[in-house]
Parts: sequence; structure tokens; C-alpha cells
Amino acid sequence: MQIRIPYLKENDPIIATLMETPIFNAISAHDIATMLDCLNPRFYDYQKNETIAVAGDPFSGLGIVISGHVMVTKESLDGNRTIMSLLKKGEMFGEMVCFSPNPKWPATIMAQLDATVLFISPQKVISQCEQVCSGHRKLIENLLGIMSRKALMLNRKVDYLTLKTLRGKLCAFLLEQSNKEGSEIFMLSMNRDEIADFLNVTRPSVSRELGNMRDDGLIDFYKASFKILDIASLKRSIV
Repeated sequence: MQIRIPYLKENDPIIATLMETPIFNAISAHDIATMLDCLNPRFYDYQKNETIAVAGDPFSGLGIVISGHVMVTKESLDGNRTIMSLLKKGEMFGEMVCFSPNPKWPATIMAQLDATVLFISPQKVISQCEQVCSGHRKLIENLLGIMSRKALMLNRKVDYLTLKTLRGKLCAFLLEQSNKEGSEIFMLSMNRDEIADFLNVTRPSVSRELGNMRDDGLIDFYKASFKILDIASLKRSIV
């Protein structure tokens, strides 16, 4: 891990990245650059598989992925890991803890690939900006909207876990990925181990059932590349 505290001008590529993130939505490059002087962000560089935060540790700030991929995981009492989400460039974590009276990391965060993460102190996010930046109110509005969407996403995660069959879980998962990409041909960002962790099943069972689904003519795949062959059958299998 390496920490950097850069001074960013409004034409900096990092500012362009932040403009594409939901929390800075509809805020100009000039206002973002001005706000960063007040928000006092810290930039950390992480290597692949390096731990960013550990569940239960004191909360250190709102994180925004500037580059690379980040994995959010939870570990059960028996030691099994479940992947809650995978975050890519421009996505955020820690927002659900910002308003907690005793903030602690609710999950473990790891760098799935080499990653750079911007951290902002929660006090800086929710307090009045010292320079009365015009974008600060909009930032808080954006944050509340993000928290609402994340809560709905967690409900979706529960939906996966309540499905009775592994095939049903895989069908729901693949259809959701296809819908996100807007295509019946898409690449998965998760490997087989990560899919198993996400669905709270074993890796061999995932590989075996994907093979069965290919044999049944529902899907085709090669490594991380997937193609939906029979959407109707996949939908019928979600039980």
C-alpha cells in the first residue's frame, strides 16, 4: 500500500474519472476540484489481493475506486467467504457506514486487481463545506441516492440466496449479467471461485452445473466469455 496526496486541477484525468462517478454526478470539474480542497482526500495504491479494509475495524472513510477492481466480501462464523459485490473504476464503498454513530467496516475489502482508491473522511462528506462550495449540497443528495440503490441491491443479493436450486441461482445470475451488458454475449468479471463465493455454493458444483447447462443447450461459454442460447429456459429455471 502506498499513500499519495496529490493536488488536482480541474483538467486532471482523476477529476474526469470523478465526474463519471455517481457521488459527483451533475457537479462540474471546477466545482469538484474546489471541493477536493475541503474534502482533503487520500489516494492509496494497492496490489492485487492486498487487503484494503477488514470487517470490524474502525471505519476510515468513503472509498472511490479510481482504477482497478475491488472486491467486497463477508466471512461467516464457520469461515466461509461470500462475495457481496465487485467494484470497478468509478464505483464506491463505505457509504452505508457514513452516518453510523459507531462506524466500523461491515465487510472486508480487497483489491481484486492492482487498484487505486480515493478515501474521503465521512466528517468531511456530511459537514458543511468550509468554502461553501456550490456542489457540496449536490454531493450529499447524490450520496443519499446511492445509499438507497445499494439497499435495493442488497435485497437482490438476498433474492439469490433464497433460490432453492443451484441452477436457478446461476440462471438468475447470468441473466442479470446479460441485462447489465445489454447483450446475450458478455464477459464475466468473476472467476469460478468468485461466482461460488457470491452465490454461497462450492466451486466444483458451479463448474459442474455450468457444464450441465451447456449440455442442455441453455448457454455456451469459454473461460469468462458467456453466451445465452435459450433465454426462456433460463427464466423457467429460476426457482
